[in-house]
Amino acid sequence: MSVSSEVGRLREVILHRPGLELRRLTPANKDQLLFDELVWVGKAQEEHDTFAKVLADNGVTVRLFADLLTTVVSDPELATALISRRATVDTCGVELVDRVHGYLSDLPPTELAEHLIGGVTVDEVPGAGDGFVGGVLGATAFLVPPLPNSVFTRDPSAHVYGGRVLSPMHKPARQPERLLWSTMYAHHPELSGRPVWYGEDQRDYFPATVEGGDVLVLSDRAIAVGVSERTSPIAVENLAASLFEAEEVDFVLAVELPMGRGTMHLDTVMTQVDRDAIVVWPKLPNVSRAHRIEPGGNGKMKVTEQPDLLRGLADAMATDELRVITTGEDEVRADREQWDDGNNTLAIAPGEVIAYERNVDTNRRLREAGITVHEISSFELPRGRGGPRCMSCPVDRDPLG
Repeated sequence: MSVSSEVGRLREVILHRPGLELRRLTPANKDQLLFDELVWVGKAQEEHDTFAKVLADNGVTVRLFADLLTTVVSDPELATALISRRATVDTCGVELVDRVHGYLSDLPPTELAEHLIGGVTVDEVPGAGDGFVGGVLGATAFLVPPLPNSVFTRDPSAHVYGGRVLSPMHKPARQPERLLWSTMYAHHPELSGRPVWYGEDQRDYFPATVEGGDVLVLSDRAIAVGVSERTSPIAVENLAASLFEAEEVDFVLAVELPMGRGTMHLDTVMTQVDRDAIVVWPKLPNVSRAHRIEPGGNGKMKVTEQPDLLRGLADAMATDELRVITTGEDEVRADREQWDDGNNTLAIAPGEVIAYERNVDTNRRLREAGITVHEISSFELPRGRGGPRCMSCPVDRDPLG
């Protein structure tokens, strides 16, 4: 298994079907949990099922994260270890923590995986409301916080060549996802064994955070990494050093982004759609800076600011002529469709992508450029800010010949 490009024929991917964790969203907690609006979960599941079917119909093996986690927690020792990390005295209090451990330990593996992702409330644990903590917090308070952003499987990890990044994530609402993913990768019989380029230790990396939405594998010898609201330049430098030490890349292209929710990751403003083509928010070249990071002498790195972002991307993609397809026809449409994840396409083969149907102008422009576009519904799934690339974690692609 390897991922050596953004557009090689996609063979295997990890998705997460929305579930209990999204039913936990309320008007009071949605902002803290990083959602713009409440989600109609049944409709989101229908949309996600369609996404998974498009992938499967095109020959992609689709694995669901909850199923992978269920396999791992079927081992009682691993289940106990995860329970003790998710339900702690800091989330439950000293009087309740053992009671919560007992409740979770008695669940069958499928339900345990569901609650490790979906969280646990006071009223779900028998007797938890009788004590001080449960009584003061109330029946619907979380003793194990939910992870509603789990649908965006791109961010907790990124497969880069024959290894992976285990993302130390920036926002507290997402940080526990890394524990579940790293445990799954370490112990699942079919996915363990790859080297970890960054994030292997279970320590607090802050502020050196990185998220998979900022990592684009543009060719077999170069990656681009966004410097964003979620990914720090410290992490970019440290990841580059790891890849250089392993002789996996010739250079890393670091792309500075405007700091904001609408441009939280590099893949919110650009994705690769063919060997020589990208779809990009037209403002990006004017509001970003790019830096080419290469190995230097005496263990140092050589950093060169790139005067032309698009030329830097072309070099990383190993193409002489970069085809640039922009979001929308004018500034208003471009900004609207960028916000609606028009740039966040998932390539399933060179020149073939999955995109949200709502981005009419961008999808038309892609087709006019010769790109095959498979459209999926997007009434509910985008409410946490993410498109098809955000909702997918490729683990295997064919190399580009």
